[in-house]
Formats: sequence, C-alpha cells, structure tokens
Amino acid sequence: MTKQPKVLVSDKLSETAVQIFRDRGIDVTFEPGLGKDKDRLLEVIGEYDGLAIRSATKVTEKILAAADNLKVIGRAGIGTDNIDKVAASKKGVIVMNTPFGNMITTAEHAIAMMFAVARQIPEASESTHAGKWEKSKFMGTELTNKTLGVIGIGNIGGIVANRALGLQMKVIAYDPTLSDEKISEKGAEKVELDELLARSDFITLHTPLLDGTRNILSRENLAKTKKGVRIVNCARGGLVDEEALAELLKSGHVAGAAFDVFAEEPATENPLFNLPNVVVTPHLGAATTEAQENVALQVAEQMSDYLLTGAVSNALNMPSVTAEEAKIMGPWVKLAGHLGSFVGQLTEEPIRAINILYNGEVAAMNTAALNAAAVAGIMQANNPDVNMVSAPVLAKDRGVKISTTTQEKSGVFDAYIKLTVVTDQRERSIAGTVFSDGKPRFIQIKGINIDAEIGAHMVYTTNEDVPGIIGALGQTMGSNGVNIANFTLGRSEKNGDAIALLYVDEPVPAKAVEDLKATGLFSQVRPMMFDVA
Repeated sequence: MTKQPKVLVSDKLSETAVQIFRDRGIDVTFEPGLGKDKDRLLEVIGEYDGLAIRSATKVTEKILAAADNLKVIGRAGIGTDNIDKVAASKKGVIVMNTPFGNMITTAEHAIAMMFAVARQIPEASESTHAGKWEKSKFMGTELTNKTLGVIGIGNIGGIVANRALGLQMKVIAYDPTLSDEKISEKGAEKVELDELLARSDFITLHTPLLDGTRNILSRENLAKTKKGVRIVNCARGGLVDEEALAELLKSGHVAGAAFDVFAEEPATENPLFNLPNVVVTPHLGAATTEAQENVALQVAEQMSDYLLTGAVSNALNMPSVTAEEAKIMGPWVKLAGHLGSFVGQLTEEPIRAINILYNGEVAAMNTAALNAAAVAGIMQANNPDVNMVSAPVLAKDRGVKISTTTQEKSGVFDAYIKLTVVTDQRERSIAGTVFSDGKPRFIQIKGINIDAEIGAHMVYTTNEDVPGIIGALGQTMGSNGVNIANFTLGRSEKNGDAIALLYVDEPVPAKAVEDLKATGLFSQVRPMMFDVA
C-alpha cells in the first residue's frame, strides 16, 4: 500500500488551500506560526514529504539537512529568497513557486505607483489632510503620449505594457531573453538598455534579481537617463543603486521615484525615504485578497499534483512536467533512468561528458526531464540518494558536459533513446526503447543490436564470439542456484565482439561471478541491479 504523503504548512495559508491537501488525500499539518520557530521546525521537518510556506519560514541548509523525507517545498508567491535553493537541489528537493497567482496584482500596483508619482498623490493627500489647499504646489504630468521603458517584459512586465498601451503610452522594452517578435507581440518596441535609458519618460522594472540584473540601474546607468525621468520598482530590491538614485532625485535630474521593494527589507531606513516626490510602500505588490488566495490555492494544487502523480509545475530547480506528460512519459523516464544506471554501473573512471540522442516521437517530449532521469541513473551507481533534482547539479559541480540531440525517426523503431558516456579512457553507449506494452527494453549495447527485457537483477558479459558461451553461462548460473528468467545474446559479426545480458530471479552471488571469470571465456562479467518498481 502506498504511503500517504505528509505536508507541513508552516506559514499562513488560507483554510481553503489547506483543505485542498485534505481533499486530495494528503495528511496535512497546519501550524501557521511554526515557520518562525527555527528550533521546532528543525525538530519536526524530518517527518514530512512536503513543506508549504510563504516568506516567514526560512528554509536553510541546516533545515534541509534534517529533512530526510522532504521531496518538495512550495512557496505561495514568487520570491524564494528565503529558501536555500542550492542546498535544496543537492538534497534532491524540488522548489516550486507560484509566479502567476499574483501577476495581475503586482502589475496593477506598478501602474498605481506610476500614477501616484506622476500626480504626487501621496504628498497632495497628506497636505490636504493637514487642512492646506496647495493646488499650485502639486503640478503633475500626464501619462498619455509619454514613453514607458520596461526593463524585463515577461509575465508581469507584459501586463504592465498592456495596461500602459491602454493609457496611450509608447512602450519600449529591454529584455535580452526575448526575441524582437515576442516583444512586438506585447505591443512594445525592443531596444538596448542604453536607448531605453535615453528615451524613457518613465522606467519600470520587472526582472528577477540575478547576477546579470543586480544593480542594473547602477550609478553609471542612472546618469544615462533622460532628465525628468520617473522610476518605478515593484520587482526586486537590489535592481537599483538607491544611494545614487537619491542623489539624482535631490539634484532634480530624476523627477520622481516609486518603490515597493528595497535592497534591505524590512526597510526601516533607506536613502529614498523622506525625499520629495518619492512614493514608497512596504512590498505590497502581491498584497491583495485575491492574489493571496490565488497563490495559496495554486501552491496546494501544485504540491499535491507532484506528491500524488509526479507532475511538476513552476519548479525552479527541475524541468516542469504536466500530469498528462507524466502519464505519457512515465515509461520513457524509467527507460532513461535504466540507460543511465547501466552505464553508471559499468563506468568507474570520472565522466567527462554525457551525450543523449532522442530519435522519433520521444524527441518531441520533455527532453529536459528525460535528461534529468538519465543523469540521475548514472549518478545513482555511486550515490543512491541522488535523484532527478540533484543529479544535474552534481554533474555540473563535477564539470560534466551534458549535450542533447533530437532527430526525426530513423531505423526500425518509432522512437528510441541513445545514451553515450565519455571518459578519458573510452566512450560507452547504450540505446533503448519502450514497446507498446509500456515496458522499456535495451536495444543496443556497444553498437551491438539486442532485444533485452530489463529486470531487477541482471548479469552483463562481454566476450569473443566463440562456441561454449551459452553453456558456460547456463551451467554456472545453475550450479550456483541462480534461475535465468531471460537470456539475450548479440554480436557485432561472426567471430567478433559479443555480449550477453541475463535477467535472473535473484541477486547473483559473488561465487557465480568468480566462476564465470574462471572459465577464461569472458573479458567482462558484471552483475547489475535496476529499480523496476
């Protein structure tokens, strides 16, 4: 009987979200204050398969080291700065977020901040509350016909661009990850960063905080902006040099700024605070009732799908796999793992490269997930705790180059996968396919064609194509009490290289291996194990 997954919700999620876990048959513990108690979290985390959080819970390397059963962390929201993603990946734990649940809310906040700074609404409101009537003091500017520069025009940036076009603004965008065509589809003109800085009346940032985007509005870049520009940041703190911006605001080069995020949060002090025509809010981009409910429901569904069906959505450290893909790809994922396991069990020297060929219909599948399965199979030969999440990270750490090739159907099979491992001494390859019954098969080893069923316990031998091989294998297995379930032979040519693959009912005793070697007929004898569950 399959064990019921257990999930801990350690931050505030709605009761509706918690009920989703229960309705899906998951044993859920709802302790919304637990995330703030590091010692208590450390004490209990080992019991759980999943951890659902917001921003209060800090998932550190120490917490992950104690999370022996943890398979997935779900963050209700976009930001995952509170999760040690490197440690999670090495531990084999999937990290998910919910990037779409608060897109509209964040985009609307950016537009609201743009209006607020354009019309000096917060200052005007404060002045009016104080009984003053200072109409001439708060002279604003229209958004209509102004140029909006969007730095990062992905999901949220695209929504902002759409709303800005509705306000009859001219939209230009800098986003090196998107083509001219994709940006044009969003109604924007693609430009380089320097051009955006020089042309924009308003600049809004919608990019994650990465090495390549950190301080993207540096002192140097801020100096390139058009005089009178207004800058909006509802994305991430650290994208803008706040001290340099404060100086330009004081000098009048920058007419205004609206910030919802800061380099250090909670922000109790900041160079932008208390400056005229600077609007600041305490990271409210996702703070609407609808958004908070949406991301909570979304993370509960995503985690449940993964724990129950293997579907992966919005993972930051593993390729996404839909529930439908998981059904179709299941046998192919197993095959990729078996291919990797085969070469992993044979390869003792350091691996330099892994080359994976996808032929036919499998080439149209989610090859990133299949790659992860194949690499995991290889790595598990020396480290059984490796999985599809941690394997690519470990391979990268070891300097292993992974390459993928796809091609249309060629040969007799509708589809197959060929895996080649390269070391300083040799190349080793194996190919396999999935038959109509859903069972993976090995179809080629060392360039020799075979048709081998894959079992939990197997024996692989190499030899010259000479008489007596079948007899030696059968007699030796029989004399050692090993029953052969299936027997596959193959050769390159008459009297050339030959291989044998035996599927046996139980682990092969060491004596049987030694007896086969003692015959002098075999250049290699390897007992092998595969996870066929």
